[in-house]
Amino acid sequence: MTTELSATPVGPPPPFDAELAAALAVMGEHLPAAITPEMISGLRLGGVEMEQVTDEELSRGGLFTVQEHLVPGPAGAPEISLLVCRPAGVTTPLPVVYHTHGGGMIAGDHRTGLDELLDWALELGLVVVSVEYRLAPEYPHPAPIEDCYAGLVWTAEHAGELGVDPGRILVAGASAGGGLAAALALLARDQGGPALVGQVLMCPMLDDRNDTASAAQMAGLGVWDRTSNDTGWGALLGDARGGPEVSPYAAPARATDLSGLPPAIIDVGSAETFRDEDVAYASRIWQAGGQAELHVWPGGFHGFDMLVPQATLSQAARAARLRWLRQLLLES
Repeated sequence: MTTELSATPVGPPPPFDAELAAALAVMGEHLPAAITPEMISGLRLGGVEMEQVTDEELSRGGLFTVQEHLVPGPAGAPEISLLVCRPAGVTTPLPVVYHTHGGGMIAGDHRTGLDELLDWALELGLVVVSVEYRLAPEYPHPAPIEDCYAGLVWTAEHAGELGVDPGRILVAGASAGGGLAAALALLARDQGGPALVGQVLMCPMLDDRNDTASAAQMAGLGVWDRTSNDTGWGALLGDARGGPEVSPYAAPARATDLSGLPPAIIDVGSAETFRDEDVAYASRIWQAGGQAELHVWPGGFHGFDMLVPQATLSQAARAARLRWLRQLLLES
């Protein structure tokens, strides 16, 4: 087997972790590896990752106050919604984790994937702000990242109203949300925007070219395979996908300069499409003199710790992120 853009042969796919493989076999009939453009509308209607949670569920029995704020969007664009979850009864300014949700750029909302972030918030004393951004293909690049950046700027400028510390903002996201979080770090650096203290990039979607060995190995396997990746990037970028003019704010792997970024933790499964692009991104941060912690979880498929949170490997991944966050906040 070879990649489309490289003659370098690659071997068979890495095996899935045994515990995760058993769970994947059960989920497989409801969670296909390959998502095509015709499946986008159905994906938005439901699915394991897309179940919407209520304010009551987010409050965790009163542990959090939950509010939505409609704030100005990018120039000439509609308002955007920010979902704010704050530990109840705490009046001092808290660090804030600004969340960009996953969903391949084509699905999800600002209630997607918040469970682990709320765990962080309880453990470390954080406010979670999650942004609702416009989805592709109806709203291609730059609409999603512009929405996310507008919400980030508003959060920093209204820190007093939200009860957050504007000097302790970090960005976090999984999958497409991880790509958007990485793009936010680049954009904030380049635009002189909010100074970020860290970036949590969970199995981030970074490279529109979709031509790595891991993309080839995992075709048709696991969750979010190469076909799905083509669908997501095609929706976001159209005919520009894979070409020479793709912006790093759409696909952060295209950035030529990764210096001056906030510390990052990047983690990914060994048995997923994004493995190689994520490892390369961490390596390039180091090459630019930056700080990154990289985890490649053996046998993990895409989003394994969200889909099978009770698995031993999932627990290890979540513990590693929590430890990194605790240390980051102690030092910031």
